[in-house]
Amino acid sequence: MRISHTDFSKGSVPAAVMKVALPMIIAEFVNLLYNMVDRIYIGHIPGEGSIALTGLGICFPIISLISAFARLFGFNGGAPLASMALGEKKEEEARNVLFTSFTLATITGLILTLVVLIFIRPILYAFGSSDQTYAYARDYLAIYALGSVPVLITLTLNAFINSQGFATIGMITVLIGAVINIILDPVLIFIFDMGVKGAAIATVFSQTCSAIFAFFFLRSRSAVLRITFSGMRLESKRCVRIVALGTSGFVMGATNSIVQIVCNKCALIWGGDLYVGVMTILNSVREIFSTPINGITSGASPVMSFNYGAKAPARVRKASNFAMLSTLIFSSFVWLIVVLFPRQLSMLFTTEPSLLTASEPALRIYFFGFIFMSFQTAGQQTFVSLGKAKPAIFFSLFRKVIIVVPLTIFLPYLFGMNGVLIAEPISNVIGGLAAYLTMRHIVFGELRRMEEGIR
Repeated sequence: MRISHTDFSKGSVPAAVMKVALPMIIAEFVNLLYNMVDRIYIGHIPGEGSIALTGLGICFPIISLISAFARLFGFNGGAPLASMALGEKKEEEARNVLFTSFTLATITGLILTLVVLIFIRPILYAFGSSDQTYAYARDYLAIYALGSVPVLITLTLNAFINSQGFATIGMITVLIGAVINIILDPVLIFIFDMGVKGAAIATVFSQTCSAIFAFFFLRSRSAVLRITFSGMRLESKRCVRIVALGTSGFVMGATNSIVQIVCNKCALIWGGDLYVGVMTILNSVREIFSTPINGITSGASPVMSFNYGAKAPARVRKASNFAMLSTLIFSSFVWLIVVLFPRQLSMLFTTEPSLLTASEPALRIYFFGFIFMSFQTAGQQTFVSLGKAKPAIFFSLFRKVIIVVPLTIFLPYLFGMNGVLIAEPISNVIGGLAAYLTMRHIVFGELRRMEEGIR
């Protein structure tokens, strides 16, 4: 008996988006728990929690970079292509896209494992580690790198599960791993006194369990698209299409990593290890509040992709508008929460007085203009969902590389450590408006012409 999935061609568009988005938001939150729980427990290790949390923060850009490859092959690359193929009734092509994405993710995970393990010391120092924090960062990353393959398999395959309308299964995929991680973390960190090593072991084991579940679901008869190996082969043209479309998501993830590297280095120069710890808290809070935004736009993505392939422009436009309005309302609420309760948010990750004192004003500065992130994500995801790789890639680079990185480097000469923090809200305003207004001009113009052609 086949598990029911969402039919994106019928019914209310907002309802279709939220039917996918709500389980995905839960799944995103659960997925966030993998690393968030590590940070919470590590930050409260007696006597060394503050410096251990800072060491773990050095690993975030590397973890983000590894995860970005899943966007390359899955969420932003293969999954939208598969959805469009299903909308065009080309099921064989959709199955080939799934097989190709799975293979590319597995091979890439093996390569990343070797690269990180061989070059771990220079990588960590380049990413902002000091002699004081290196041992903590090394202990975590060396073990986490061994889980690169299951991490990429889980994230890539889950994109295909969600793109078929099986949002509940996608939620269960990450829920399995997160529950295991939550249980194992305190046991290994505190009871077995393994510290950051215990956190890394728990994360790798839990991701492996999630990968196994996702793989066997997509091998089962319940899935619309199944992973099959007979008659499947890698074709260069299909690989190029997946990578070309997925590059925008990869660039977005990779540039997040670049920004974190630059921020950590500048924080170390202008504020020392204390402010590297502050950046860890800022990034953690941002991830918490970005999760629903990403979940809503992710829920809109398969709806837009399917209906674009099915030549239903009105439904594509409605999905994009709904994603924009929903995320704008939510991000406005987030901004208010951060302004009113910065200390309470910081206390999720530390009780160190100096770290709390520094984090409170930093959060208010860093999140100023957070509402403009909704413009960035809605515009970016609409481009990606419709297979428009070039503008999606450009606006990924524009906000992070062209705006944030130079400002993060040069503004501290004018404002000290606050200059590192100011760069983020400036990029949100300029980058967000540029991405969304350009999307409205290009995509909505095309949709209007498509409607006129249908009439």
